[in-house]
Amino acid sequence: MITGEARPVAKRKGDTVIGGTVNENGVLYIRATRVGSESVLSQIVRLVESAQMAKAPVQKFADRVSKYFVPMVIILSFSTWLSWFFAGKFHAYPKSWITSSMSGFELALQFGISVMVIACPCALGLATPTAVMVGTGVGASQGVLIKGGQALENAHKVNCIVFDKTGTLTVGKPMVVNTRLLTNMLLQDFYILIAATEVNSEHPLAKAIVEYAKNFVEDKENPAWPEARDFISITGHGVKAVVQNREIIVGNKSLILDQNIAIPSDAEDILAKAEALAHTGILVSIDREVAGVLAISDPLKPGAREVITILRSMNIRSIVMTGDNWGTANSIAKEVGIETVIAEAKPEDKAEKVRDFQGSGYTVAMVGDGINDSPALVAADVGMAIGAGTDIAIEAADIVLMKNNLEDVITAIDLSRKTFSRIRLNYVWALGYNLLGIPIAAGALYPFIGLRLPPWIAGAAMAASSVSVVCSSLLLKYYTVPRKLEMHGIKIE
Repeated sequence: MITGEARPVAKRKGDTVIGGTVNENGVLYIRATRVGSESVLSQIVRLVESAQMAKAPVQKFADRVSKYFVPMVIILSFSTWLSWFFAGKFHAYPKSWITSSMSGFELALQFGISVMVIACPCALGLATPTAVMVGTGVGASQGVLIKGGQALENAHKVNCIVFDKTGTLTVGKPMVVNTRLLTNMLLQDFYILIAATEVNSEHPLAKAIVEYAKNFVEDKENPAWPEARDFISITGHGVKAVVQNREIIVGNKSLILDQNIAIPSDAEDILAKAEALAHTGILVSIDREVAGVLAISDPLKPGAREVITILRSMNIRSIVMTGDNWGTANSIAKEVGIETVIAEAKPEDKAEKVRDFQGSGYTVAMVGDGINDSPALVAADVGMAIGAGTDIAIEAADIVLMKNNLEDVITAIDLSRKTFSRIRLNYVWALGYNLLGIPIAAGALYPFIGLRLPPWIAGAAMAASSVSVVCSSLLLKYYTVPRKLEMHGIKIE
């Protein structure tokens, strides 16, 4: 639960155990050394709360512009009115410019009002929230739940992603990944014999073998395994039983040797290769002869290697950070193509490592699914939780990947980049519109071509600018997932 191994960890007298974790076999007599606020879970909650308090809100560009824009427009509007008023008073323009229905004062006042109306900062104010609203809605439809504009704003700047291993890069549970037979028998018969033996065990590796063996029977939902007699479970080593009058022993190397069964050199080589890949090697003996070797591992999620490749092409650095041992962590990192590995990291270590990367100038995203990832999820600039993860991880994260797919990490970053490109376009349109509209409303073209914007036309133009910004944001609804995912053969659900 805390360190993230996909396999059980052997405990001996004097070892520390963590409350809430599961004891697979036998009976444990434990002494509570940390209770209440000193428990591991309470410490994690405190880490999450302190990290949340440390997050500073980002000042919005529109707020900064509006701070100066509004008073500047009021001054400009008043100045326009004064300029035209005094120009009329001192006969600086011909009287023919003033229509018979108004006076020089009214003409000046209309120019001033038009400037005030056309420069209303509605378009500026709508540029960000409309794009964020549409972006988060599109994300939800793609299975990427984005918790507000802050997460979107930070995600588009991400250049470093830290991945948890178990349940994030990997499936999160043991599975049979390789089988080698050393005797002349059908694979189906081989698995029926060992499944009949292992079905009596509660060990996760036994469950993985039985689950895999279901592929060799017709009724996968309710398989009928042969009866196993004289079943014995040897804690930490394996099991033995008699199935169809044949003695079956399934376990590790030490169990086979304890039973005085010779291990052939072929089996030794297969075991060594499995261990080099951080797989668990299981030997199977039938009637006191080694009949096969199984390799069990927590396999990579489909598309994990391709996702890391695409992130590299996007100039985003990938890192594996796990509480699991160095051997397993290095093996998984090598398999997916990640160079930087951090292993045997406690929850508080993970949060500290994230801050170290931030201190090095990276904008860091953390992708995880467990309780032990939650402090790092909060400490990161963007926390991404796998939807199948724990509630505390989902609560701590800024973005939740609902479909449990790693490719949604790319979708989240790409969507945030597209959204912020749209926001910038909205700002360019809104500011450009004001830069063009204000001089016309102030009467800059009136002396040359007689073009004047009465207040009602200026009001309509101001509304049109707001509508155009909203329409620009709504174009995000046509967002599609990056073509890079399809080019790498990743199936999008």
